[in-house]
Amino acid sequence: MSVVVTGATGFIGSHVARLLAERGDELVLGVERGSSDEAIAGLDAKRLTLDVLDRRSVRRVLRGAGRVFHCAGLTSVRPQDAERVFELNVGGTKLVMEECLRAGVERVVYTSSAAAVGPAPPGKTADETQLFTAGRLGIPYVNSVHEAEVEAMRAAARGLPVVCVNPTIVFGPGDVHVTSTRLVRSFLLRRIPIYTDGAVNVVDVRDVAEGHLLADESGAVGERYILGGRNFTFDRLFADLGRLSGVEPPVKLPSTPARAAARVLQATGRAGPLSANEVRAASQWWTYRSTKARRELGWRARPHEETLEATVAWHVEREHERIARSRRSQQLQYRVAGAALGAAEEAVGLLRRALP
Repeated sequence: MSVVVTGATGFIGSHVARLLAERGDELVLGVERGSSDEAIAGLDAKRLTLDVLDRRSVRRVLRGAGRVFHCAGLTSVRPQDAERVFELNVGGTKLVMEECLRAGVERVVYTSSAAAVGPAPPGKTADETQLFTAGRLGIPYVNSVHEAEVEAMRAAARGLPVVCVNPTIVFGPGDVHVTSTRLVRSFLLRRIPIYTDGAVNVVDVRDVAEGHLLADESGAVGERYILGGRNFTFDRLFADLGRLSGVEPPVKLPSTPARAAARVLQATGRAGPLSANEVRAASQWWTYRSTKARRELGWRARPHEETLEATVAWHVEREHERIARSRRSQQLQYRVAGAALGAAEEAVGLLRRALP
């Protein structure tokens, strides 16, 4: 029987596919129509066009499948992608799980996200037992991955042998579509003029792929496993990226003025570096511990220095000239930051005048 990987041209899916090929599995790769196959170039595996919102397409890909790695999905916090993340992440997962159940698939490893757990309290870390309360933040991507995971667990309750893995923010080489590592690329291109208090957990894509195979081999059905590496404050992350790349870290704003600035810039039609939604997301503590995955799967994350170095080197190799040009125009960063600071002061002034 074959092993199917959905989202095989994506960052995580392509790394999972390569490890499965090394394992010797008979692979069927679900590929979105029109998607570049650069990430799976040279991989000796059957490729089938897959639309996770088209039931006939899903059935065709699952024909004869014994195991499925469902890696397809959309990672974005941009306001314009809100509807699409729900369609693909929730609707696509629901349909794929239904068809896996119908096809009698023996095992499904579902790629969720640590965002489905929600952020930790400031200064703390979260694990798989945390109650999801992040809906109040109004971040479409976060709500979509939570609801998608609910659909996967519903299928597990109906008898589908699903194991869920929850990667944190995934760095490393090979992000040809620039999804998970967009933060690093934007940093290198000086497109992050400001930042605020907050923290993230970073994990290497190569370790995430290994975690998928370990979940396939020994994960408990109906359980989820956070796959996370190092927890970084943005202060520390940008300092490390700056040390590795020679790029000056962006300007820091307190979170309340930053959110106020983003709202004012949006309301006045002035171009801001971040939307209010993105500022709200960035100011949370997306920090986690992976004790369960280490204990039950034997999973380990590599040193964070190796991950950051590999991510920076990969982007620099691909866009060396563009990154060099952005260095010469770095003063733009400070002009945009100045506009944001001015907007923040304007917003705080408005708030003060509105108070009794």
